[in-house]
Amino acid sequence: MSKKETIKITGMHCASCAVNISHDLQKQEGVKMADVNYATEKAVVEYDEDRVSREKLKETIVKAGYGIQEEGHHHEDSGGHEYDHNGNVKKERLRVILSVILSLPIVIRMFFMWEIPGEFWGVSLTNWIQHDLTFIIVFFLGWKFHKVAFEQLKRFRANMDTLISMGTLTAYFYSLYAMFVGQEVYFESAASITTLILLGKYLELKSKGRASQAMKKLMELGVKKAKLITSDGKEIEIEINDIKVGDILLVRPSEKIPLDGVVIEGESNISESMLTGESLPVSKKVGDKVFGATINENGVIKIKITEVGEGTVLAQIIKTVEEAQYYKAPIQKLADRISAIFVPIVIVIAIASFLGWFFISKDFPLALINGVAVLIIACPCALGIATPIAVMVGTSIGARKGILIKNGESFEKAKNIDVVVLDKTGTLTKGEPKVQEVLVNENYDFEEKHILKIGGSLANLSEHPLSKAVNDFIKDKDIQFAEIEGFEEISGQGIAGACKIHKVKLLLGNIKLLKNNNLDISWAKKILEKYSNSGGTINFLVHGDKIIGGFLIADEIKEGAKEAIEQIKELNLEPIMISGDNKIAASAVAKEINIKNYLAEVLPHEKQNEIKKLQEQGKRVVFVGDGINDAPSLVQADLGIAMGAGTDIAKESGNIILMKGDPRKIVEAIKLSKKTFKIIKQNLFWAFFYNVVAIPLAIAGLISPMMAAIAMSLSSITVITNSLRIYRDN
Repeated sequence: MSKKETIKITGMHCASCAVNISHDLQKQEGVKMADVNYATEKAVVEYDEDRVSREKLKETIVKAGYGIQEEGHHHEDSGGHEYDHNGNVKKERLRVILSVILSLPIVIRMFFMWEIPGEFWGVSLTNWIQHDLTFIIVFFLGWKFHKVAFEQLKRFRANMDTLISMGTLTAYFYSLYAMFVGQEVYFESAASITTLILLGKYLELKSKGRASQAMKKLMELGVKKAKLITSDGKEIEIEINDIKVGDILLVRPSEKIPLDGVVIEGESNISESMLTGESLPVSKKVGDKVFGATINENGVIKIKITEVGEGTVLAQIIKTVEEAQYYKAPIQKLADRISAIFVPIVIVIAIASFLGWFFISKDFPLALINGVAVLIIACPCALGIATPIAVMVGTSIGARKGILIKNGESFEKAKNIDVVVLDKTGTLTKGEPKVQEVLVNENYDFEEKHILKIGGSLANLSEHPLSKAVNDFIKDKDIQFAEIEGFEEISGQGIAGACKIHKVKLLLGNIKLLKNNNLDISWAKKILEKYSNSGGTINFLVHGDKIIGGFLIADEIKEGAKEAIEQIKELNLEPIMISGDNKIAASAVAKEINIKNYLAEVLPHEKQNEIKKLQEQGKRVVFVGDGINDAPSLVQADLGIAMGAGTDIAKESGNIILMKGDPRKIVEAIKLSKKTFKIIKQNLFWAFFYNVVAIPLAIAGLISPMMAAIAMSLSSITVITNSLRIYRDN
């Protein structure tokens, strides 16, 4: 049976670590896929649990020289994750402080050449002190680098730790030899390299914490406790993990909704900004759904819990963002392959540099130091984190704004798009028919209030969407409905009945209903002609044998739809609307939101074909939709964006999910994707450029091992800092 597991890994120091762990896992029988992400420090493994166990996978990771951190579910993990990160930062900081304190006397002595009088075993006390301090720094504080390097050596592999270990141990053991034969020692190189790399790792860890800040805030949205209403009506405080589906919770003003549920008592305005990115609160009444982590602003409400644990919207959002951060974009996979072969190449270059300098200068210490500088400066840390750090920041920011990016590949897909194809109903329009105008036949003595009363009396008995539109229009008006008898729904035409008191026949429906009842339709024809370009539907109201009025009903355009289209054009992208609706309705919407190109009366399977046609023309297509019929098009498009208010299958098919059905979020999603990929390219350019420039300088002897350690650390921090620039525009 196939199973997918996420394993938290500790002790990774570079992208090569991730590549090597992934390689070891994939060698295990029964493992189908293993993807290890250095930035998130997690492995996603898909395996056959009948052939290999989770314990075996963990054992494989431990044997490779790394650690395992057990994780709980989302609520627990959110607190635990933050604690663990802070704990690691504190440990690294302590390690750095001790290393600085111990290496300071060695470095000062290098500049001032002070000597402590006396000898021991024929060696000066000054050299013994340097040795002892260096030994502690290299073999205790920096032991983790040597441990992993040794584990890699046993497997005939190399990574960043190999370079660090080779560099520092070479400097240490040569200095140990030199100390006894009376030559110049280089303990300061071994000590300072270790100290500077420890400092770099500490700063990188802190920066990575900043990069995942948005994600941490998302994970911390959940509440720990809630107020449960017991069966006897008492109010008790209860842990969030003890709540079950069906429990009744009380939520007061300014409190967070604990979990997903339905309002069963009270009314209130709920701020859903932390889930949708929308600042305006949403009015909630009995029967409305509410979601965990949203804030109850003013009213006291009781909710019945419908989802707990992994089933809640917040948990699903967190899961989606986490999975996106695990997934490696194609460009990152290339970087990982380069990292895997880069370290062995650097070792060869370092040895060649050493030999070259030795044969040219005959100066063994000089050749050795230059070789060490090459080893240290070429560590591929920046290359390994260039993509995953940017993806981590981009997906986390997206989640905060109500934009769920399902995988890192989405950033790459968004880079060259030309066309944005938008479904009409549910994407640009609300997908809910609304009464736009009440029509009154001036030939008869009926006023608008009569139209509303008679039409409402009939519509109130029907579940048809057009009848519902009439009901919604008059529900807040002070209208007393008439009692109806003999009510019936006439398929494809409308509804009929009779006033119980006056025994008058009543009809509400289309022109076909009028014709079938042999009515004079001259006024109806004039009305249809008048509103022919409105894109709406007219339901005519009949009282006896008179057409006394009617209702113009149309799908309402979403707020922000027109603005979204203008923003799409500003990005030099071509907007195209596609709809299964009739040409008149589609034309009316297109005109309203200023879209020149639109397709009407397109069947679901034809939508997918239209996307194919555009792609065959060399266009890269974004498709935005929300319904079941949009799923094939979302998959077909180069980038699929699903509206969060849509169906589950549509959301499952899309690369990006917009939690709120605001069309303006489409542009935000595209901009964020493009910005993130731009940052990824900048990071990779810097990482490659750094090594292209730095390695020749080290070979030429222009960079000391100490300077190399500083440069290597700064390159990683530069990449992380550049990734954090995504926050600036968002």
